[in-house]
Amino acid sequence: MGVDLESLSEATSGAIGSLLSTTILYPLDTCKTRYQADVGAHGQQKYRNLLDVFQEAISTRQVLSLYQGLGTKNLQSFIAQFVYFYGYSYFKRLYLERSGAKRIGTKANLVLAAAAGACTALVTQPLDTASSRMQTSAFGKSKGLWKTLTEGTWSDAFDGLGTSLLLTSNPAIQYTVFDQLKQRLLKGNGNKAGNSSSPEALSAFSAFLLGAISKSIATFMTYPAIRCKVMIQAADSDDDGTKKGQRKSKKTLPGVVYAIWRSEGVPGFFKGLHAQILKTVLSSALLLMIKEKISATTWVLILAIRRYLLLTRGRLKSA
Repeated sequence: MGVDLESLSEATSGAIGSLLSTTILYPLDTCKTRYQADVGAHGQQKYRNLLDVFQEAISTRQVLSLYQGLGTKNLQSFIAQFVYFYGYSYFKRLYLERSGAKRIGTKANLVLAAAAGACTALVTQPLDTASSRMQTSAFGKSKGLWKTLTEGTWSDAFDGLGTSLLLTSNPAIQYTVFDQLKQRLLKGNGNKAGNSSSPEALSAFSAFLLGAISKSIATFMTYPAIRCKVMIQAADSDDDGTKKGQRKSKKTLPGVVYAIWRSEGVPGFFKGLHAQILKTVLSSALLLMIKEKISATTWVLILAIRRYLLLTRGRLKSA
């Protein structure tokens, strides 16, 4: 079959979009993650709201620490989005070829998106864990990527993998909703390309709006698992006197669920929901907006590179 150029184009534009959106919104992401990782009774919580995290960074003169772990997060986001978009696009094309169908139904789309998400989680879990630990470390005390990954056992680098696999339903829901809304919008506008030389593209505003709607729906439906995952991956406090035996009990989903239930009750499973929606909606909307705007350019560049390689190969054979 060779290299799937359309899937490669989708993956490249998606990865670049993820890189840019992650960098732009990273301070908000750090504050959101630290707020979600804070658990305790209302009188014992370190952060009352998202602004408390910003205030702590300013009062301790550690504003730049809001960017701690940015390199790892960017690496993780780039690889994750590349793997996801390539897998998602490839699985869709494979499904259409094997089934002979002209369109992909909602159920099939969910399965394909979840499969792509599972592949992504398996590949990027150590980087995801490391970035969460860096973000939740005390301001100014974040360690490098290698030290963060090697300070525990190798299995510790895969903390939260089970929850990450569970959360494959999040992008599955998000991109299924986005694709369905996109197809309806393009059909309604009569924006049908007569040939397959370049992929259809939404306007920047339409992509932003559809991205925001689709991510809001996915985030609301999966948020309790999102918060549990953050707590599983969060760095341990240096001054809480936590013992290793207790620490390991908190690295399991049942242990985290029990801790939230005991300390905060049912509302605790939705603590930080507004912050998560704000960050993820902006991030996803920016990602999809950037991806839609550069996808045509990426497609042209890939075709140009392919043509150049074919011409070069032809000259070498004739020489």
